[in-house]
Amino acid sequence: MARLLDSIDRRILDELQRDGRLSIVELADRVGLTKTPCAQRVRRLENSGVISGYSAKLDPVEVNMNHVTIVQVNMMQTVDTSLDDFNEAVKRIPEIQTCMMIAGSFDYLLQVRTRDIAHFRALLGEEISKLPNVMQTHSFAVLETVKNSEVIEMAEEHSRV
Repeated sequence: MARLLDSIDRRILDELQRDGRLSIVELADRVGLTKTPCAQRVRRLENSGVISGYSAKLDPVEVNMNHVTIVQVNMMQTVDTSLDDFNEAVKRIPEIQTCMMIAGSFDYLLQVRTRDIAHFRALLGEEISKLPNVMQTHSFAVLETVKNSEVIEMAEEHSRV
């Protein structure tokens, strides 16, 4: 059931998005709570699914995965089973970081991260173009990433869960 997040919940979410490794003590201090109520709120946000997990951000250059390509995918057909088959197959390719179904002149948009253009070319030929029901792909090499954020700003007064 949807409920309004109060201002403390939103501050907790903002702080944890900035630094998911904050201790409960530090987080409580930043949002103006004591340790126990802060820990209870974090657990409630986790248990309700508002907080879906924690992870480390890697520097793509340092792990030699700094080539990004955007791929538009046109499907042969878009019946439910075709889409389901495609969706499941995409999930098994780790280099595909993002897969979005699109309403428009193509069906899917993929963000693919590889070591270099040769790695991408092999992946395109051996896996992406052979995904279920793929009719056609168009690839666009990313020259520079200006902004890349998954942060959801929680300052708005009426954020719902």
